[in-house]
Amino acid sequence: MLAVAFLRAVNLASHNRVAMADLCAMLGDLKLSGARALLASGNLVFEAGSAAPEGLERKLEHEAERRLKLTTHFFVRTSKEWSAVLAANPFPKEAKQDPGHLLVYALKDAPRKAQTQALDEAITGREVVRVVGRQAYIVYPDGVGRSRLTVALIERKLGTRATGRNWNTALKLGALLAG
Repeated sequence: MLAVAFLRAVNLASHNRVAMADLCAMLGDLKLSGARALLASGNLVFEAGSAAPEGLERKLEHEAERRLKLTTHFFVRTSKEWSAVLAANPFPKEAKQDPGHLLVYALKDAPRKAQTQALDEAITGREVVRVVGRQAYIVYPDGVGRSRLTVALIERKLGTRATGRNWNTALKLGALLAG
């Protein structure tokens, strides 16, 4: 089965620097074949066999730290799961008109309703959030860089780790998974 892995907070300025070629080689060493990277921000597509995504996340986190001295979180979705993520987008208009301001966040765990409500209540700007399972879709009409709705706030309110990708990147990963 094809899968995608997102790495949290890599290659940001001097923080958590890692070459995508090194990550792809690590996956190959772990018998996860055909690893390809999209951009240098930690997006990997690979053949995962029959391994469960949650088990792969733990394994990849452990091996990245052991082999590459990289401490980060991995978020793995199967190609079927990622197709469902793309299809479940609650903001189709924004996806077409302004995909750079629509982000999908992969979450480690699905938050409870009270946590999602706490995130909604913490919004001070024009951002709009919809949580669907282990994903959060967020529209940043004024841009991510100016927003007070940061990943730290999202993680604190939802009680889980997260990493976001803009809609353009999400679609490119979908295309890679589709072959």
